[in-house]
Amino acid sequence: MTFVDQLHARSASRLCVGLDPEPSRFPGAWAGDASKIYDFCAAIVDATHDLVCAFKPQIAYFAAHRAEDQLERLIAHIQAVAPGVPVILDAKRGDIGSTAEQYAREAFERYRADAVTLSPFMGFDSVEPYLAYEGKGAILLCRTSNKGGDDWQMQRLADVPGQPRLFEHLAHLAETQWNRNGQLGLVVGATYPGEIARVRELAPTLPLLVPGVGAQGGDAAAVVQAAGRHAPLVVNSSRAILYASAADDFAARARAVADATRAALA
Repeated sequence: MTFVDQLHARSASRLCVGLDPEPSRFPGAWAGDASKIYDFCAAIVDATHDLVCAFKPQIAYFAAHRAEDQLERLIAHIQAVAPGVPVILDAKRGDIGSTAEQYAREAFERYRADAVTLSPFMGFDSVEPYLAYEGKGAILLCRTSNKGGDDWQMQRLADVPGQPRLFEHLAHLAETQWNRNGQLGLVVGATYPGEIARVRELAPTLPLLVPGVGAQGGDAAAVVQAAGRHAPLVVNSSRAILYASAADDFAARARAVADATRAALA
């Protein structure tokens, strides 16, 4: 199945678990041990995979500890124990030409991810190499949850008819002329439900990846209301689930929080 097909098939859940391993927060004897990144994340996957629509490993948390090999093993593990659950590689790449081709190869051939997050600041030719991979998703940063997003995303474009804000123009492009393989999606932060509704208006068919529910304080019910219930909605929670407990029951507690979060998104 394509990435979008996988999301539709998992539509009973809107919860994505973000895999952002911080060894300093690992439980018990694993605390501070980067060699246990795979073990920690695999335990979370095993405890939650029947509750989620996707997993989203953030590559920086692995690369910072020279744990890329553990990331490869983790994605293979997800695909073995949870076939059909898409893996979104959170990399936020943004480059052009042959460099973008190599980043696409990294995401889809080395890591075998189903989708990857991208920064579209450099324009369509920084996105296009990813679209050469049939059925693979490319999820573009659109209206992010950080305060600094206002520096660019909320600025109006004087040379575009109607003077849309940058995030609005990007949503329109992603819904229309950029979506050449039918697998584009958009990142919209949970902390801005008004902008989620506007993006959904401009991009009614695209999957929305919504970070910020949980530790960042985004409201689950507001996100669902703003995004609607037709196109795929992927709401990410990371720290609130991963670090629900610092004891040996961490996986069981992660499942409990994931289950409650999934219910709040229903």
